[in-house]
Order: sequence, then C-alpha cells, then structure tokens
Amino acid sequence: MRVSQVWQALRSSPIGVLGLLLLMIQVLVSLYVVVTFPEEFGVRFWSNPVYWVDNPKAAPPEWAPRLRGRSSVEHWSATLTEPTAREERGRTILTNYPIPYALKTPGVPSFLSLTVSNVQFAEKAPLLGLTLIRPDETRISLLRHAIKAPREDETGPFTRHAAEPLRFQINAEASVITFIQEFLTEEHDLQLDEAQIKSQVLEILFGTPGTTGEFEPLLGEYEFLFQTASRTPEDSVGAVQIVVGGDSYGSLGTDSIGRDLAQGLLFGLPVALLIGIVVSLTSTLLGTALGITSGYLGGAVDTAIQRMSDIVANIPVLPLLIFLLFIIGPNLTVIMVILVAFSWPGLAIQVRSMVLHMRSSQLIEAIQGLGSSRVRVMWRHILPQIMPYFLAQIIFSAPAAILAEAGLSFLGLGDPSIPTWGQILEAGFRTGGVYVGYWWWIIPPGLLIVMVALTFMLISLAIEPVVNPRLQSSPRR
Repeated sequence: MRVSQVWQALRSSPIGVLGLLLLMIQVLVSLYVVVTFPEEFGVRFWSNPVYWVDNPKAAPPEWAPRLRGRSSVEHWSATLTEPTAREERGRTILTNYPIPYALKTPGVPSFLSLTVSNVQFAEKAPLLGLTLIRPDETRISLLRHAIKAPREDETGPFTRHAAEPLRFQINAEASVITFIQEFLTEEHDLQLDEAQIKSQVLEILFGTPGTTGEFEPLLGEYEFLFQTASRTPEDSVGAVQIVVGGDSYGSLGTDSIGRDLAQGLLFGLPVALLIGIVVSLTSTLLGTALGITSGYLGGAVDTAIQRMSDIVANIPVLPLLIFLLFIIGPNLTVIMVILVAFSWPGLAIQVRSMVLHMRSSQLIEAIQGLGSSRVRVMWRHILPQIMPYFLAQIIFSAPAAILAEAGLSFLGLGDPSIPTWGQILEAGFRTGGVYVGYWWWIIPPGLLIVMVALTFMLISLAIEPVVNPRLQSSPRR
C-alpha cells in the first residue's frame, strides 16, 4: 500500500473527486476569512452587542420573504459628516443635515435610530432636532435633545460623545408619542391615546390612516432633517447616522441580538477545519508513534503502553472535560488538548498489531541483521509502510473531532471568545429560536457541520478500498 495508491483512488472515484472539490472550496473560503476578518473577531465584534445594535433582531434572510411571494422592507442606513446649509436666526445658527430615504415596498420598518457623534461647541451647548418630512409634504417632529452643558471646571472648546456616540431609538423615545399625537390631531383630526400610539409608532410615521382604522403604508420619498441650533459658527457635529431597520437582513439573517449570522458562520469554517485537522493529525501522530514503539520494542514497553491505552480508553471523557473546563475556564485549546489526549488509544492498538506482523517479516529481520538501530528501523522501514494508513486515519478521525467540538459547544462548553457553529446552534436553542420558527438560526449551522463532516467522509470512502484491500473485490466497488 503506497501513498500513490491513495491519490489514485481519490482521483478515480467520483465521491473522492467530490470530496476533494468540497475540501478545496472550504480551504479557499477559510483563507479568505483569515485574510479579511479582523483580529480577535470573536471578542471585539461577535460577543459585543453594541457592535450589532443597528441591525434588526431575529430577522430572516433577505431572500426568504421573496420565496413566499411577499415584499420586505430593506434595511437601510446613511451617514452625513458635513451639513448642507446654515442659516442665522437672531443669535442662533441653525445647521441642516438632510438625509433622503425612499420607502419602495409596502411594509413597516422594524425600528428607527439616530446616532450622533463628536459634538463640539465653543460656548453654549447646542440643541439637536430631528424631523421626518413625508412624501405628502407633512412633517413630524421626532426628537428634541439638549447636549450636556459644560461643567464649572471645564474650559472650552467642549467635546461630547467623541468616544461613545449618542444613540436614540426613535420609535422607543417617550417624546415621539407626544409629537405624533400633535401630528395626528393637526393633520388628520385623529385622537389616539398613548397606548394606541406606542404599539404602532412606525406604522404611523410611515403610513396614513386607512378606512378600516389601521394605518396603510405611505410609499415614496422621505427626508430625515437633522438640525443643530448653536451659538457660534465653530460648533459642529462629527457624524450623523440614520438607520431604518428592515424586516429582513443579509444573506443568512440575524440572531436575537442582531448579529449577522453569515459572518459568524463564515468565521466558524476555519475554526472547524482547524479543530478537525489539528486534533486528527496530533492524535494520529501520537497513536502511531506509540503503536510502532509498542509493537516493535515489545516486552515491558509494550505492556506499559497497552495498559495505558486500556486505561485512557475507558475514562469517561465528557465528565472530565466538564470538570476541567469548570476549573480552567472554557478554552478552545483545552478542548483540543483533551480531545487529542483521549483519541489515540484505539489507533495505538491497531498500529501495534500491524507492526507485530511487520517485525517478523524477512525484510525487517534482514535490516536488523545489517546492524540498523531500533530507531532507524522504526523510522525508515516500518513508518513508510504504515504511512498510507496514517494518512487515511487522519481523514477518518477529522469528522469525529469536528462533531465532538460542535457537541461540546452545543452543551455550552465552547470557548465564548471564538464563535463556532456549535455555539450558534446552542444560542438558537437556548433563546428559544427553534420553538418560534427562526429556522435561519438553526438549519444553516447544522447543515455546515454536516457538510464538513461529509467532506471528510467522502474522501474516507474513496480511499477505503486502499486501506482495506478486501473491499476491492466487492461488487459495489
């Protein structure tokens, strides 16, 4: 059995070619993720709710509503860093930041937010305001806010919200209900109490009263007019951002805190491959080395290695792993080390049986008669004969390592600093996503785990006749 036979088996088998193609695609995507994703993505971004605050929560993918034949409100955001106009009204300077927005499909946004950053002023703190100009030329005031005034011990110029931007969830602001009451009374002679308005703020902002008592979507061109009222021309705002939350988002939707699941699933691919390859390679190296040593040296060394194999193989891994992770803390390195530590016994026993047969062959006896050392015989003459089986074992054991890590993460034992597919699945079950129909949160990570495991299984099936020649005569082959 040679390495060339393994390669020939992969090339000549349709399932082997398919497995290699899937593996190549996964490796290329993993390289893309490693190059393009920021360092410490898990800690700085994935586990930081503030980073996802302007995404819709538990939103399905953008293509999902189209499959059901209905339109969806697109997630939209815009940022202005410079005003378009300034006007003086007595001692007050009014600065305008108009931001156009188009509502093209019937529906209601999921939220409306305003973010203001780096407010600078020389004397008196400016006032901030936001007004919605609708397609029917009516106006609704959305926000009036006074920036925090200078303290007595402060000296100008003054800066506010440079490090942490000022964010408003417009549809949740208490003042917007009063503004809407005034708007409905003046424009439509309609009286609604606070509870009625609070339950349909966005329907009112982006709609008109219908004949049935409900608000019908008002399509067309809107404009968000952000204004600052200040005392000096030097007063400024660094950036103004408006976000209109859609009822769908991205290619794979979001979870309950607005995280883009496509990013988490992409980042999980190189993590899965890393776990599968490192654990399978390390455990195979350890098991092969101990198996060769045990089978060739024999005697007390053989007995010691075999008894150690029996002991390790019978230790319950899951309780031990739970205990260690509780003591050390959830860590991907610890998980991989434990998986390696308990994955080698079976391989060591199999390799030992192979080496016992090789040790009595005429070739090995002749090499020993020429005076070769034990290390040279094991390294130069026994290991090359086992190498094809070694390579096959790496491929065989990689899916088990990937599934083991996914299972541990699903149980809540994963490393929280590194997003994995098992963790995404666990979060979906823990927060009840599976019970309320958030299929985009559950199905994609499950399919990806199966896909990666299937890739290695396809390669394993293609080289199985080489590892076990008795299968070559099977009619199915």
